[in-house]
Amino acid sequence: MTEPAPYPIGTPGQPWTDAEKTEWRSRQTRARSYADDVVSVIDTLRTRFDVVDYGHIEYAPDQYDLFAIRSRDWRDDLPCVLVTGGVHGYETSGVHGALRFVERHAADYAGRVNLLVAPCISPWAYERIHRWNALAVDPNRSFRADSPAAESAALMQLVAPLRDRIVVHIDLHETTDSDESEFRPALAARDGKVCEPGEIPDGFYLVGDSENPQPAFQQAVIAAVAQITHIAEADRNGQIIGSDVVAPGVINYPVRQLGLCAGITDARYTTTTEVYPDSPRASAEQCNAAQAAAVCAAIDFALAGAD
Repeated sequence: MTEPAPYPIGTPGQPWTDAEKTEWRSRQTRARSYADDVVSVIDTLRTRFDVVDYGHIEYAPDQYDLFAIRSRDWRDDLPCVLVTGGVHGYETSGVHGALRFVERHAADYAGRVNLLVAPCISPWAYERIHRWNALAVDPNRSFRADSPAAESAALMQLVAPLRDRIVVHIDLHETTDSDESEFRPALAARDGKVCEPGEIPDGFYLVGDSENPQPAFQQAVIAAVAQITHIAEADRNGQIIGSDVVAPGVINYPVRQLGLCAGITDARYTTTTEVYPDSPRASAEQCNAAQAAAVCAAIDFALAGAD
């Protein structure tokens, strides 16, 4: 078997110092615009929803305001739903699926739930189509006290007053071919570890909370998304990305222990979506639609009071 080429930054087996992180950052180039792709869409929604500027991120010379979209008819007697996207900036349908949900479906829930949607948590990474922020930190391992990621800390501060009122939290992600070609090798290099080859699943799947799995809820979301795009199958070991498949298209993680976004509330119903945009069987349109459908299914399940 041919040995994989060493990652171009750092010395194999040695964790990165600030010098390697600076070199890594110097190699990241801006490929798209947060202002054009995301903020401009949010601006069109201001006539129908409240928009909250909940934080400011600065990686000189780049600066970004962080925005969340909020129900205009907010009522303290209604359950709250949190939708998050773009924790990993390169996971495009997480961002645009969240915006699509607000544009096309949020009005259906007016007077039934309070919606809080943070569509692009990591704008620097969105622009550079990367997983990490500018400090080579993964925001989705950083939702914890004294977070090393400003993006994660800002979202936690936004959500804190509502933490025990949120009934549904759905966090929108993708699993891409670049996970295997770039991001896992970069992670191993950064941490001075050996990169073990993995397998990218073809299709949509969910990551539930192993401490609060809610299997019927997860299956309701899977059923809705299956009408739009295909569901990932288990590999020969009965797993998806190294975790046991507990039901069709569902694996579980200890989300709080890992510092994942899905663990920031006390919501009864939580899940992380994973769309596969590189599949020859799925288009960008399907990926965005699948994310929006997952959000709708999650809310519908909670409103139905099903167990």
